[in-house]
Amino acid sequence: MADPAERDQPDQPDRPDRGPTYPPIADHGLIGDLRTCALVDAHATIDWLCAPRFDSPSVFGALLDPDAGSWRIEPVGGTTTTHQFYLPDTTILITRFHTEEGVVEVHDFMPVLRADDPDHRQRVVRRVAGVRGTSRLRMVLEARPDYGRAAAEVTEVEGGLLVTGDGVRLGLSATTGLEVVDGTVSAEVEVSSGEHVLFVLEVLEEGGEVHPGERLDTDELFEATSSFWRGWLSQSTYVGRWREMVNRSALTLKLLTHEPSGAIIAAPTTSLPEEIGGTRNWDYRYVWIRDAAFSLYALLKLGFTEEAARFMAWLSERIGEDAEVDPETGPLRVAYDIDGNVPQERELGHLRGYRDSAPVRVGNAATGQLQLDIYGELFDSVYLFNKYGPGISHDAWADLTRLLSWVMENWDREDAGMWEVRGEPQKHTVSRLMCWVAVERMMRTARQRGLPGELAEWAEVRDAIYRRIMDHAWDPDLGSFVAHEGASTVDASVLLMPMVKFVAPNDPRFLSSLAVVEERLVSDTLVFRYEPEATDDGVDGEEGTFSMCSFWYVEALTRAGRLDDARLALEKMFTYANHLGLYGEQVGLTGEQLGNFPQAFTHLSLISAATNLDEALG
Repeated sequence: MADPAERDQPDQPDRPDRGPTYPPIADHGLIGDLRTCALVDAHATIDWLCAPRFDSPSVFGALLDPDAGSWRIEPVGGTTTTHQFYLPDTTILITRFHTEEGVVEVHDFMPVLRADDPDHRQRVVRRVAGVRGTSRLRMVLEARPDYGRAAAEVTEVEGGLLVTGDGVRLGLSATTGLEVVDGTVSAEVEVSSGEHVLFVLEVLEEGGEVHPGERLDTDELFEATSSFWRGWLSQSTYVGRWREMVNRSALTLKLLTHEPSGAIIAAPTTSLPEEIGGTRNWDYRYVWIRDAAFSLYALLKLGFTEEAARFMAWLSERIGEDAEVDPETGPLRVAYDIDGNVPQERELGHLRGYRDSAPVRVGNAATGQLQLDIYGELFDSVYLFNKYGPGISHDAWADLTRLLSWVMENWDREDAGMWEVRGEPQKHTVSRLMCWVAVERMMRTARQRGLPGELAEWAEVRDAIYRRIMDHAWDPDLGSFVAHEGASTVDASVLLMPMVKFVAPNDPRFLSSLAVVEERLVSDTLVFRYEPEATDDGVDGEEGTFSMCSFWYVEALTRAGRLDDARLALEKMFTYANHLGLYGEQVGLTGEQLGNFPQAFTHLSLISAATNLDEALG
C-alpha cells in the first residue's frame, strides 16, 4: 500500500481565484505546534486557524465563511495541477504547484523545536521553494479575528507588519516586499529553481515585537521541526502491515494534544456539518472524556507513555475537583475546555457556515447532558495506565473510589447515551455496558496493585449490571442486543462488547448481534452508529456513516475470527482517507468526508483496529 504521506492529490482544476466557494472538507491537511492547529487546503490556502489555542476564536475562518479570513499562496494565472503530501514521518505539509512555467512548492509548518520548549514561539511558517523553471506567485493574507467579526488593523513596523484586532496581536515578516490595502496584505514573488521566499506569521504576546524574516534561518527551523516529529514517532512500537496509516494517525493524535496541559481535543474545528446544508454542526475543539480516554488507549498501544501520563495528570485534576455534584449531569461533565472549564454553547449568526450549513456553534450543549458511558471509558483508561504506565497515586485512587460510589448509585438512570442524542433520555445499553466496565476495571486495578476497596460490594453491583443487560437489553426474537431497554433497534456500540471483555467474541449472543448489525447498520464496510430512520435523536436532518464505528466493525470481525473479512474491511476503509491519510467524523452516501476534521476518535479507532488485526494475523 502506498504511503499516504507520499500519495499525490488528484489533479485539481485551475483556480485563479477562490471566490465564494468551499473546498471539500477532505481537501485539507493539518499542521500544528501542540497548542493549536491550522487547516491548509489542497491549493495552499490556510482557511482555518484559531490562535493562540485550539479553543480560541479563529483568525482565519474562511472554512466557515469566505469573509472570515484566509491566507492564500497561489500561482499568478492559475495552476495546471496541484499535489499535496507530508514530508514523511512529520507534520510538515508540502503543496506542489505545476504550471506551464515551472514547478514550485509551498512548505507549511508550525515550528516545534523540542519537547516542553520554554522558549516556544508560536509561528506559522510558509516557505515558497522553486523546484523547476521560474514561477510567479501571489500571497494574500486577510486576517479576521474573533470568528470574522473583527477587522484587522495592519501597521508597518520595523521588521515587518503588525496585525492587531480584538485582542489578537500578530507579527508578519517576509523576505520580500509586502503591500497593505484596507487591512489586506499581499505580495507577488518570482521564484526560480533553488530559490525560496519566506513568510512567517507569529502570535505575539501583548507588547511583543515583530521578528524580521530575513534573520530567520529557515533551513534550521525546517530541519529542527522535522527532527522533532521523526524523533517522536520513532518511539512507536508498531512495526506491522499498516505502518504508514498507523503512523499518520499517531501524528494526528499528537497534533491534537495541548502540550502545556496534557489535554487531548476531539478535533481542531467547529461546525463542519454532518449533513451539507443541515443543522448537525457541533464544536469539537474541546476535551471529550470519552474521546480522550480512548486516545489514551491508542497511545499506550503504540508505546507513547509520556502523552498518556500527561493526560492522566490533566484528568486527575478534573476527578479531584471538589465541586458540588450536579444532580442532572453527575460529578463529571462530558467535555471540558483545555483549562477544565465547561464550554457553553452559543451560535454565531454572522457566519454562513460551511457551504451554507448554519448555524455555526461554539461551545457544546452536550456538557449539560448525563452520559453515563464516560465513566466506563475513564476507568478503563485508568486501568490501562496503571497497568502499562507508572501507576496512579494514593490521592487519585481515593478520588476514583469516590467517583465509583456515584456510578454504583446511578448506573440505572436514563441518559443521553454515547451518541449525545438531544431527544428523550433512555436506558441505553452502551451506558450500562460502560458502567459495568467502570466497576470491573476498578476491581481489576485494586487486585493488581493491592489497593483498598469494597470488592464484595463492587462485585455485587457489577453482577447486577451484567444481569440487567443480559435480561433487559437482549431481544431473543431479534437475536440481538438492542439500543436501549424497550427498543427494537440496534446500535453500533454493541461492537464494543468483546473489546471491553463483557462477552467472549465467540459468544452466540454477540455473533448473532453482529449479524443483525451487519444487516441493519453496515453498508459495504461503512457503519451507521444507529438506525437513522428508526431513531429519534432530537435533531433534524440526516447523517452519514461514522468512520469510528467502521473501524469498530473491523475489530469486531477480527475478534470473531473472521480475519479475511476484517482485512478486506480495513483496506476498504483506508480508501476513504483523504490524500494525506486523514479522516473526518463521517462518510456521506456519495463517499465524501463530513463532520469535524480530522477527528481524534476516528484515528484512534484506526490504530486499535489495525494493531489488533495485525496481532491476530501473526
